[in-house]
Amino acid sequence: MAQFKRILLKLSGESLMGAKKYGIDEQRLAEYAEQIKEVHAMGVQIGIVIGGGNIFRGLSGAGKGFDRVKGDQMGMCATVINSLALSSALGTIGVKSRVLTAIRMEPIGEFYTKWKAIEAMEAGEVVIMSGGTGNPYFTTDTGSSLRGIEIEADVMLKGTRVDGVYTADPENDPTAVKFTDITYDEIYTRGLKVMDLTATTMCKENNLPIYVFNMDIYGNLKKVMDGEQIGTLVHN
Repeated sequence: MAQFKRILLKLSGESLMGAKKYGIDEQRLAEYAEQIKEVHAMGVQIGIVIGGGNIFRGLSGAGKGFDRVKGDQMGMCATVINSLALSSALGTIGVKSRVLTAIRMEPIGEFYTKWKAIEAMEAGEVVIMSGGTGNPYFTTDTGSSLRGIEIEADVMLKGTRVDGVYTADPENDPTAVKFTDITYDEIYTRGLKVMDLTATTMCKENNLPIYVFNMDIYGNLKKVMDGEQIGTLVHN
């Protein structure tokens, strides 16, 4: 029995690079698709938001002379590319999916609405929601918070390359201690960065818990759905 009936899975664009320095690692993409198929077979309704940092990140582009609005729009397009790649990988292994976009891009994807997304999930399709919020100055973290709240997900599963929330960055501080669970208020008090502040506040105010785990280890997504404590739960 799956822990959650409907999930918003937030995937990192950077993680899609796998062993590469840029773009999409085909093996990592295939592993993601297989993990999603495994959970989909459990009857879980799945909505997905994926970042675009493996292709272009608007904020870093702005630091290199790009106009911030155009940079963020390029970042939105990068998320669409990743979403199409994931949809293709899912289709290859027999999982029906639908790409919805926050800005009109027919025939690349259908224009996003909450009701279209929920209807597709209830019909057994994996729904991939791309283009962020459709607006500049908002990250894909905020986009995933917004979509998770809109589709009435039970939880946001934030798949990253670290296995939870720590007292400090475990990649830089070997003494960092991992939390099994932590409240939103404690996140603020300790100044921890689970997601950007806007995204975190949206989840807190709308009572959407976040579960942070390492998606790059094959099989971890199903472990989360089986209730194994492999990450960190952030909650009110």
